[in-house]
Amino acid sequence: MALTPQNNEVFMREVDEELRRDQLMGFWTRYGRIVIVLIVVALAAFGGWLYWQHRQNMQAGEQGVAYAKALEDLGAGRDAAVKTQLAELAKSDGEGYRAMARFLEGDVLLKGDNLKGAAAKFAEIAADKSLPQPYRDLALVRQTAAEYDTLPPAQVVDRLKGLAVKDSAWFGSAGEMVAVAYIRMNKRAEAGQLFGEIAGTETVPETIRQRAVQMAGLLGVDAVTEPAKEKKKAE
Repeated sequence: MALTPQNNEVFMREVDEELRRDQLMGFWTRYGRIVIVLIVVALAAFGGWLYWQHRQNMQAGEQGVAYAKALEDLGAGRDAAVKTQLAELAKSDGEGYRAMARFLEGDVLLKGDNLKGAAAKFAEIAADKSLPQPYRDLALVRQTAAEYDTLPPAQVVDRLKGLAVKDSAWFGSAGEMVAVAYIRMNKRAEAGQLFGEIAGTETVPETIRQRAVQMAGLLGVDAVTEPAKEKKKAE
């Protein structure tokens, strides 16, 4: 008996479903164990990642408390306790706390008038390529400040000239040291120009800008900003 078109369509659909079922069973028989293993491995990896994230957050919190305690002890004059706490933080896997702890170690040395030791500590940070560049740049600025009086002016310029530019985050501090070095080298024009640029850069801290205005004026450069001029006129 011939199948009607409707019955034929139902028959073909049943055959297709049966074929798919056989293919699925064959796939599961052949690869089922591998799939289960992969699922277990993926779940284990995901669980491990969640645990690692949890531990990282916990560790960051503990290190934050330890750093705050070190600052408190430093302010209270408990330098021995500070040194122990910072020695541990300086080994941190977190680059931020590791860098800040080492900076604070340098501050402890500065507090004890150990300029040479502080400069060496900042030099270590500046040379540490595992740290982001902003930390290393700040360390170079602080190293130079700590040993400024013992450095030849030309060395100060060579060391900081890359940071004594307007687009540098450390333009104020680095530029001021370079400008003073220019004066010591009898390069008054270069010093005046640099002080003028510092005075006119709004991202530089106000205290440094005020000093720059005064120094530029002494060197024959009018670095008073327009708002300041208007204020003087109003007075």
